[in-house]
Amino acid sequence: MGRRKNTTTAAAAAPVGSAVAVVGRGLSGVVGHVVAKAAPYSGPWIAAASLPPLAGFATNSLWGSAPLSAGLASAALAVGGAGLSAVVWKTTPAATKFGRFRRVQATASVAAGMGWLTTATAAGPFGHPTLDAWLLGGGLFAASWNVRQLMRNGASGEVEETNDGPGTLGRLVEAIGWEKVKVKEAKGSGKGTVQAAIEVAPGATVEAVQATTGRVAAALQVPPSGVIVTPDPEDASRGTVSLRVADLLKDGVPFAPPVGLGMLPTHPIPVGLYADGEVWLLDPFSAPILQHLLVMGVTGAGKSEFARSVLAHLMTRAKMSLFLVDVAKGRQTVGHIADGLDWFITDTKEAKRLLKSLPAAIKARGDQLAAEGLDQWTPDSSLNAVCVWLEEAADLADFSELDKIARAARSVGIWLVISLQRATWTNVSTDVRANLQATACFGVDDPSDAGFCLPDSVTGSGAVPAWGSNRPGYAYSTGMGQAQDRWTTEVRSGLTDREQLAALVAAAAPYRDPLDATTAQALGQAYAQREHRGTNRTTPGITAPAAAPAALAPTPAAWSPVPQPAADPADYVLEGDDMTDLDDAAAEEYQEMRAEVLGAIPADPEPDADYAHLDLEDDVEDADDDTDMQFDAPARVGTEEARHILYTELDGWVRTGRLEFEPADLIPAVTAAGRKRPWMQGELKRLVEAGLVQRDGHGSYTILHSPLQHA
Repeated sequence: MGRRKNTTTAAAAAPVGSAVAVVGRGLSGVVGHVVAKAAPYSGPWIAAASLPPLAGFATNSLWGSAPLSAGLASAALAVGGAGLSAVVWKTTPAATKFGRFRRVQATASVAAGMGWLTTATAAGPFGHPTLDAWLLGGGLFAASWNVRQLMRNGASGEVEETNDGPGTLGRLVEAIGWEKVKVKEAKGSGKGTVQAAIEVAPGATVEAVQATTGRVAAALQVPPSGVIVTPDPEDASRGTVSLRVADLLKDGVPFAPPVGLGMLPTHPIPVGLYADGEVWLLDPFSAPILQHLLVMGVTGAGKSEFARSVLAHLMTRAKMSLFLVDVAKGRQTVGHIADGLDWFITDTKEAKRLLKSLPAAIKARGDQLAAEGLDQWTPDSSLNAVCVWLEEAADLADFSELDKIARAARSVGIWLVISLQRATWTNVSTDVRANLQATACFGVDDPSDAGFCLPDSVTGSGAVPAWGSNRPGYAYSTGMGQAQDRWTTEVRSGLTDREQLAALVAAAAPYRDPLDATTAQALGQAYAQREHRGTNRTTPGITAPAAAPAALAPTPAAWSPVPQPAADPADYVLEGDDMTDLDDAAAEEYQEMRAEVLGAIPADPEPDADYAHLDLEDDVEDADDDTDMQFDAPARVGTEEARHILYTELDGWVRTGRLEFEPADLIPAVTAAGRKRPWMQGELKRLVEAGLVQRDGHGSYTILHSPLQHA
């Protein structure tokens, strides 16, 4: 029983001990928290408690014993105290209301302390009323400094105009012409940038302030692009000034790899960093409207690195197809990641084939989206998103063709990117530029060139990349999901590594989808006979296979001048009666070509001969009555057979890789069919209307699909 009782007592005592320990730890934590909070405010109290008595005791011991030495020491301390107070007044910043209060407080503290020391030197520090003044005055001054510490974080950052003394903001304002500008709420980001709100007085404008950014940059000793002034869209008298006082990107920005493989095109693309360290993201396919991109900058400005960063990310996405045209540098820029490109073109002829086939692809994709009940492309569609990246596009197509593509492509999920050195009106028409609503402007040599790429609201605020090739990778960018208030912030694209990108593209091959059948079929023979075929989940290991045209119908028998069995009209795409009527354009072309041919025939060497009056179509009697030779004209074949002969000729060209031709090239086939030029012109018109052939201009055509393919 005794053991059981002792055990019970010990068990009862244990909770009491635990409770005491918990209370002790709680009190210890509270005390530690109070001490940590009070420590920053203990400095004034320690100084008030220790410095005056120690200094007073020292000076009284040295000079207070004799009346003469005490008087002389007191006088010297009084003069020194006055001088020290003046130094504190002049050196304390007072550009704000809070600053002026701090100057008064600091000067009063120094003056009061030196006055007490002067008195303590002669009368002693521990007598009355010197001791009383120390205790009361020291406590009050220590408390006033604690109040200033408490209120400092809540003080207004308003900057007022003042001309008090050299080096103040007021002098700077006067020098740069900001006398009618109020700067307030200046805040540093801690990342090399300072931002403040500005307000102009009546009669002044924010546009006038924007014109002074060069003077402001010079006065603050920052780069010309380091001062940006943007107006408030809701109040014309207000704006924001941003200062870049440190370049956090000067050591380069590493390439940011994708967070995963097989993501959709609507996932943002990390391209680099903003000047304040935030990630520079592009999100073209998630924006309410797909905005085509204009990339501009001089040689060496960083366009190629930017292209590699964007393309490498897109090469890891599902439901994404990439077409790249670079006839200037060929494989130099992206040759190491060419496997990620569905169509890589380095030949001008093939590039023009791509651009000629795009309108048909746009129409086919629009019809497919309509059948799926979609107003514009989304990942829910059966179609891939498509990026068409054109280097120096002005050399590849005329302006009207580019304008037509740019206007119609965005709603069907085709993102057009045009990259060139100067987007002047001679290189890109204003109509085409108007459809390139997103921009990435790298360094330019002439500040005015930036206006060809960036919106006026950006260049007007001072965001002009006029550093040429001296700062590669730096740029200003707009659109593509970027917030408008970030358009005037410098960005720098990531630095890529060739081996890293090649490995990334190879690893993403199983996740890439081949081009959808609707688009591939609409692109026709230009896509089917492309020279480069990238890798994807259906062709994971093919790097550079030989060109292989799409499967066609079995090759029909070659045409011949003798009659052939009539073909079944259902086997061919085109049907209908013979068309011989010419439109105005075809008739004009015929007359011009006829005049050109007749003009090349030399003059008749025997104008007075008996046969000089005959034409080629006139019948001529036998010149030799003794001969019995007879010539039979070829029998005229039927309409469908004549078309079969013509389509066989076109199909043969497609099979050999020839897609461009002129009407004169069809003369042998037309002759074999027993027809003349008007019939040929009618058939070409039918082929154009059916979307099998495209008329490029006067006397030039491109085959989009073989006429012998089944519909």
